Amino acid sequence: MDRLIPKTMSSQHPDNVNSPPWMDSPLVAGDDEVDEVFYSWTKLGCHEAMWDAEGKDVDLNVVRKLLAKYGESFREKLIGRDYYLTYRIPNPAVESSDRKVFFETLQSIPKHFDVCRAFYGGKALPPVFEVIVPFTTSVHQLVQVVNTYKKAVVQLEDVFIDYPDVKLKDVIGEIVPDKIEVIPLFEDLESIRRIDEIVSRFVEITSPRYMRVFIARSDPALNNGLVAATLMAKLALIKLGDVERSTGIEVYPIIGVGTMPFRGGLNPLTVNRFLEEYGVVSTATVQSAFRYDYPENQVIEAVENLNKHLPTQRSKESWGDPQKLLTLIQKFSKAYREFAEAAAPTIAYLSRLVPPRRTRKLHIGAFSYGRRLGNVDLPRAITYACVLYSLGLPPEFIGLRALNSLSEEEHDILQSAYVNMRQDLSRAASLVCFDSINMLLGPETEQNPSLQPLKNVLPLYVEDLETAENLLQIKAGPRTISDRKYSNLLSNFFISYLEEDTSSAVDELVKAARMRRCLG
Repeated sequence: MDRLIPKTMSSQHPDNVNSPPWMDSPLVAGDDEVDEVFYSWTKLGCHEAMWDAEGKDVDLNVVRKLLAKYGESFREKLIGRDYYLTYRIPNPAVESSDRKVFFETLQSIPKHFDVCRAFYGGKALPPVFEVIVPFTTSVHQLVQVVNTYKKAVVQLEDVFIDYPDVKLKDVIGEIVPDKIEVIPLFEDLESIRRIDEIVSRFVEITSPRYMRVFIARSDPALNNGLVAATLMAKLALIKLGDVERSTGIEVYPIIGVGTMPFRGGLNPLTVNRFLEEYGVVSTATVQSAFRYDYPENQVIEAVENLNKHLPTQRSKESWGDPQKLLTLIQKFSKAYREFAEAAAPTIAYLSRLVPPRRTRKLHIGAFSYGRRLGNVDLPRAITYACVLYSLGLPPEFIGLRALNSLSEEEHDILQSAYVNMRQDLSRAASLVCFDSINMLLGPETEQNPSLQPLKNVLPLYVEDLETAENLLQIKAGPRTISDRKYSNLLSNFFISYLEEDTSSAVDELVKAARMRRCLG
């Protein structure tokens, strides 16, 4: 391999509570995101930065601004060799209102090289040459991205634009890079079931030197729950191992993980546990809460640890037969959705109390950018999880009652495939607030219709907690003085909401989030 495969990818996921060190506000927007890339690379040590054009407006002059503002830092270390900038683009097959944004983003790629050539001279490399394609569900979506760049960007340089022989490249110069690499992002169960088929077919059609493949953890958890999402990631990794063996090319998995167990459980204090669970991946996301809600020295040390040890090459063979994993996934997903689909209207309603951390596009009408669970619109996974944590109902437990229906063999498979399940659930158990649960079930909420959908299915959640205690010996509720303080904040949040004191409710929500070191 003639390039560094990044081990750590800073991302723009809006899950932080605190402000970045160089800002007075936690709301990151505009040129703040350019500064953020520089900070993630040069201070924290991240190899790669995701530049996200999916669901938000993105600055297409990022490389120019980086070199103009921080040029001296890039004299010896090249963007495109030592630091990597990777676009996440809208998928035009899914996000119809952003189809022109997809095209505009691809068109912007060559100008970044022109800026680098002016800065570095002959040693310049393309600073952007990879794009992440979200919601990948077919090989055709990936091929269309490759061909759009090839035919609608690169090959335009040979179009005649003036008589008799002036071509576009005579006016705008050569277009570099002459091709882009595509990183498919798989986010739902059906596409993960077919991940080997999709990636293998793409390799057959396009003959890439290698493949980087992105496995989501947040949206699978939003739609299927903690246990199913973890098993989905393992299923994807098993299938990608099959792709390597069948195609003969190297596959470098990326996993998108947040700091709490529900969305992946990677934070500066859990690196070793993460390596034990997901050590076969080549790249892990270092999201905003990881970077800004922990002491900077801990963050730097944790990033260095990931850079040093990923991948650990832990065997995937012990994770079980893919078909049996799929059966487990379906059982836990069904139990999770029984609660989550019914409670979704309440969660969606309360999501308006979660403060923004990035300037994103509207979640309504033509610019809708939420998620759906069954027939109900949901907020994004971070906001969804934040609402549940704020209610004292950590989402890690939803659907855990499925454990009661497993055979002995299925219990063994689960234990092998999800190594840290007990530790993850134990971490979340201290975040359960029984005062809030009792208020939800009590007469205080009878006159509040927004809470009724959640109240109706809350007995299922209580059953999930009882399952954790009976089968895993994990008892929910505060254990320390600090846990009790956290629980009091959640009670205050809920009381303020019932009293329609929105300002106080938001204030208590943020205080509690600061204690658990993330919004969601």
